[in-house]
Amino acid sequence: MQDLNHLVSPLTEICRDAGNAILQVYEADEPIEVENKDDDSPVTRADYAAHNVIMKGLQALTPDWPILSEEGGIPDYETRRGWPRYWLVDPLDGTKEFINRNGEFTVNIALIEAGKPVLGAVFVPVKDVMYVGVEGKGAWRETKGNREALKVRSLTAGGGLKVVGSRRHGAEALDALLARLQDQFKNIELVSMGSSLKICALAEGSADWYPRLALTSEWDTAAAHAVLNAAGGQLVDENLNELRYNAKEELLNPFFHAMGDKHFAWQKILAH
Repeated sequence: MQDLNHLVSPLTEICRDAGNAILQVYEADEPIEVENKDDDSPVTRADYAAHNVIMKGLQALTPDWPILSEEGGIPDYETRRGWPRYWLVDPLDGTKEFINRNGEFTVNIALIEAGKPVLGAVFVPVKDVMYVGVEGKGAWRETKGNREALKVRSLTAGGGLKVVGSRRHGAEALDALLARLQDQFKNIELVSMGSSLKICALAEGSADWYPRLALTSEWDTAAAHAVLNAAGGQLVDENLNELRYNAKEELLNPFFHAMGDKHFAWQKILAH
């Protein structure tokens, strides 16, 4: 694998430019206009504006690398399966959070090589916070120009467990899972939040576990997955195998578990 450090600065600049395009819509006085896509998910002018900024920036940065964006055309698998590397983009992750104006939305850009996210940037426009992860080089969070290294925190059996979850998806299944684990931890705290911020919370050591028991798409997870890996965590399917990208026709992820402390005995507590 080539050294990816030279891509970090231009990549984060592209994320910031996309974030600025989103904020122009977010901070406007008029109501946010919402359309529904074919899968009934919402989309706004900000999604498309960010997509256009990112496409232009990545095409200039790496003209020969394919780009797969939620708001772009999706090539068929016969085409995609031959890509040794490509950019995987969610121009505005957390569109419902954006519509509700709660600030919990992000710009997600990941570089995928051989099915694995090796570079990821997650930008939070409202807070001017950038999360970056580079395989073999570590992860960091940059807030208003101040950079801080990220590292997952350790988890102790019988201690406290902080769980992050979605506000809108898979709540009943998550509640049932946590109820089953009550006797294995001193206390379990559940915090609901939007977008890929849940995975970033694990990478920065402010939470331990994100069980996702509802569907997501590959562009929802890839950038934050790269950050989490680089910070020492992992993101695995229900069989505890690492999530892979561009390995099948559909772009939906299976249910998964994002974990901070990958050395903890997760298999024991997740065994049915």
